[in-house]
Amino acid sequence: RTIDEAEADHIKIDQSVIGSCTNGRISDLRAAAEIMKGRKIADGVRCIVIPGTQKIYLQAMEEGLLKTFIEAGAIVSTPTCGPCLGGYMGILAAGERCVSTTNRNFVGRMGHVDSEIYLASPAVAAASALTGYISSPEN
Repeated sequence: RTIDEAEADHIKIDQSVIGSCTNGRISDLRAAAEIMKGRKIADGVRCIVIPGTQKIYLQAMEEGLLKTFIEAGAIVSTPTCGPCLGGYMGILAAGERCVSTTNRNFVGRMGHVDSEIYLASPAVAAASALTGYISSPEN
């Protein structure tokens, strides 16, 4: 689906995952932080930010990006595998929906087989965390 189609359908989310080994580059975190700066995560939405490497984590900290995410209400993790593989931290329950910048969305990947995962860019994941629905950063 395109972002326009998803927005038109007003798809509610329970979680947004920004980063991990894919889309956890410093440029990705900058794009997400720019959208989130001075704003708050929507009520009822979990937002998890995972820089791709320790070097990126430190750079994001030095640039104040981690502070921006935390002030918005996001959870910031050290670089790790976690929600993407359904291992820990943000495991989806039955019926929950996640917009994620990770690289896979097959059935049961991030938790329960009755959860839904929508893959998106860091900007879309950040905008969606703020609205509680899959949203374009342009809107």
